[in-house]
Amino acid sequence: MRAVHGSYLAGTPWVKPRQEGWTDLEWQLRNWMYFTWLGGDQIVEQCVHTVDKMSWAFQDVPPISARGMGGRQQRVEEQYGHVWDHCSVVYEYPEGARGFIECRQQAGTFNETADYIMGTKGECRINGFGNVHAITGEKPWKYSGPKNDMYQTEHDEFFQSLREGKPLNFADKIAHSTMVAIMGRMAAYTGKVITWEEALNSKESLAPEKLEWNGKYEVPPVAIPGRTKFL
Repeated sequence: MRAVHGSYLAGTPWVKPRQEGWTDLEWQLRNWMYFTWLGGDQIVEQCVHTVDKMSWAFQDVPPISARGMGGRQQRVEEQYGHVWDHCSVVYEYPEGARGFIECRQQAGTFNETADYIMGTKGECRINGFGNVHAITGEKPWKYSGPKNDMYQTEHDEFFQSLREGKPLNFADKIAHSTMVAIMGRMAAYTGKVITWEEALNSKESLAPEKLEWNGKYEVPPVAIPGRTKFL
């Protein structure tokens, strides 16, 4: 394995305009994806699926370090909280391998959800929008079976595992991929190179110290690389 390039380029998702009578907490909960303490920003929320596939390709070996960049260009109104609308991260893996993740949520832009897994003897391409699943190189392969509904398939396999008494448990993989995504966000937000050990030992706490339905919760500042501190 030499490199993985994953993209999750999408449009602007839904937003719920604030209604009269909503408290700060209710408004943020109803728009959870726009607040890092609730949704983690796009790379930890929507794009975590792409991060998960990268981690799978690297057999869940922890990345050595990460560096990234991004910002907020289209969604600048307060109704979009304080998260970014684009981000890219480069992960360094053992033996010089690299993982490249890019994500975007901007209206009127090119959309793509694709993965390119590059090895020394071939390349695997997965494109969700283009329905392309193929391997080129020494042992070429292309999926030619029936088209399935992935959501139905995951339910079929999960319920089958329960009936057989062998329930599927991906808790470790989920936690690992989530931590890899958080590590990438930390690197992008701060503009620093963040190691795996630094990310694991971070003291960062995003949630308000005390949650009260009628409490006052200001919108946190938008992260600015070079100014936002790593904690």
